[in-house]
Amino acid sequence: MQHPEWAKDATVYQINTRQFTPEGTFSAALEQLPRLQQLGVRILWVMPVHPIGEENRKGELGSPYSIRNYYGVNEEFGTLDDLKAFVQRAHELGLYVILDWVANHTAWDNVLVEEHPDWYARDYKGDFRPTPWWDWTDIIDLDYGQPDLRTYMREAMEYWVREVDVDGYRCDVAGYVPVDFWEEVRQALDAIKPVFMLAEWEARDLHRAAFDATYAWSWHEALHRITHGRETVAALYVYYSWNERAWPEDAMRMTFTDNHDKNAWEGTMQELLGDGLETSIALSFIGEGIPLIYNGQEAGLDRRLAFFSRDPIEWREHPFAELFQQLIRLKHQNEVLWNAPWGATMIRVPNNYESQVLSFVRQDDGGKVFAVFNFGAGTRVLRFGQALWQGTYRDGLSGEEVVLGEGDGLTLGPWAWRVLME
Repeated sequence: MQHPEWAKDATVYQINTRQFTPEGTFSAALEQLPRLQQLGVRILWVMPVHPIGEENRKGELGSPYSIRNYYGVNEEFGTLDDLKAFVQRAHELGLYVILDWVANHTAWDNVLVEEHPDWYARDYKGDFRPTPWWDWTDIIDLDYGQPDLRTYMREAMEYWVREVDVDGYRCDVAGYVPVDFWEEVRQALDAIKPVFMLAEWEARDLHRAAFDATYAWSWHEALHRITHGRETVAALYVYYSWNERAWPEDAMRMTFTDNHDKNAWEGTMQELLGDGLETSIALSFIGEGIPLIYNGQEAGLDRRLAFFSRDPIEWREHPFAELFQQLIRLKHQNEVLWNAPWGATMIRVPNNYESQVLSFVRQDDGGKVFAVFNFGAGTRVLRFGQALWQGTYRDGLSGEEVVLGEGDGLTLGPWAWRVLME
């Protein structure tokens, strides 16, 4: 599978369509595009734009993942022409747009319920059923054993690429849909133009011929346990070993410190990552993975946003905006930090505080980066093993020269980090 070239150093930015004022979501989002270009992000993931089901709806406005019509546009967001204008302007600014796609299930009142009831899964009573074991009572599952459903869904996804010129999809609960369906879709979409496909799932088989990127859920979970003192940094060793040895070399794993699910159902980024939040953000860019920014993080979003009603973000000046901009700039300027398969593999550098400090090198013909992250509340005077870490560097943030040779070390304050470029 060929990844689109423009994804090589990309950061994904998630746009939650509920977080704007009622006066035209697409128009409001369009006004944000110059700011997002300046921030440096490359791929804009727009949450579902389709009409939302009314039958068994949850809350005031319902879930955007309860789709009533795959060919329609939710009128609360704007019109089809408004969406086209948004995508066109994004392209003019060098940005790419992927839409959220919900293939596993539909709303109870989706147009397909009346037209093709045989395309739906049934429970033991023979009735339509929501996805088993979850409380998703506002949706019903589709049955991918039906060939005509597969054709319909593929053609619907082709429509938005062909007619609106979107650049791919983020696919909701992708693991609940057969892998061979996604592979057929990818082949069909690439025949129109090169696309980027992100799966909300964590399974290596999805990378075989369907998806460029999958969620690194376990990466975030490891950081949550580390930053709350329940595990040591060894939890990250487990993740990175798994990622290097068990996954395809060209698999992009999406590393994130917030998203709509985490924020709405589990806690804010501050609640989930505590004092280690900034350190975790930095690692999401400097370590292997394609990083995600959830809208509002750059404004220091510190509250849980309502999921079933409109809940606009308070846009404000915050140090995280500069932090993200600096990290994105570092990623663009250093080939070793690019996404798989272009970037370099992380190589562990032993240190004298390995239960709390992560240190590694990423190097290839394009350069070398030495990075150190203190996931602890104490100041650490660090010494490193082997010789890979030695060199003459410049600090990635301050630009100062740093010379490290045999016997030298680094001092890191609580929850501090350094990234050094050769």
